[in-house]
Amino acid sequence: MNLVSGNITASQRDILGLPVCDLGWADAFAFAEEVATMPFGQSVIAFINAGNANLMMRDPEYRAVLERQVVLPDGDGVDLASMVFHGRRFPANLTSIAFVPALLTYIAKPMRVALIGARTATLMRAADTLRRHTPWHAFLPISDGHFDQDQSDAIMERVHAADADILLVSMGSPAQEKWIDRHVGPGHARLVLSLGPLFDTLAGNTPPMPEAVRRLRLGWLYRLMAEPSRLPQRKAQIAFAYHVLRYKLSGPMMPRGSGNTAKAGSL
Repeated sequence: MNLVSGNITASQRDILGLPVCDLGWADAFAFAEEVATMPFGQSVIAFINAGNANLMMRDPEYRAVLERQVVLPDGDGVDLASMVFHGRRFPANLTSIAFVPALLTYIAKPMRVALIGARTATLMRAADTLRRHTPWHAFLPISDGHFDQDQSDAIMERVHAADADILLVSMGSPAQEKWIDRHVGPGHARLVLSLGPLFDTLAGNTPPMPEAVRRLRLGWLYRLMAEPSRLPQRKAQIAFAYHVLRYKLSGPMMPRGSGNTAKAGSL
């Protein structure tokens, strides 16, 4: 990662035509902290995995939204796609479930963190968990994720009034990324993250993945063994493999080591 006039520049890799940042844990934390502590500007971070990559392949609007955001790799499928396209894995598997709590630990400066998403009880339990995890930050549950779209501007007024530094949004893909793109703007936080089922995990609704499994990048096998009923969802992985193979054989590729970059604070 390079610092240019106070902005951070991160290199990217082409995954199914979408630029995805190839940061390791330390650089990703430094990137996000720099954004969150800037006096102005805003950057939106999204996470790409096999499931929402499939959505992107059939939803041009969703792809366009992701192209306007800073995208991090989430999951073994995207990691394997990087092997196919670029001959190497991503430096880190930056799942939102692992990344966000670790980032909040990394940022020593007290932050005001607004939360939107999940059901009300889940949202409140997730906020309580984060308060115990990093008590030097202020966690502000703004709204659950089950609101009418015509309430969006009023909800963002509450975020603005809360003077949030960081905004966490968990409403499922592609709804959360599209909603952020339409309704979140400067003055609503310097760092915005669209998340997977983070609030459910923090609330204890779903068990966290063991760290050893995450480190070995065997999450797909762990989930399959823990929840055999998820077997039909393997169809999504098969669909993703099809997209990867088709793109490898016929899709345009960004040159390896090209100058494609994502700049913090510029979105």
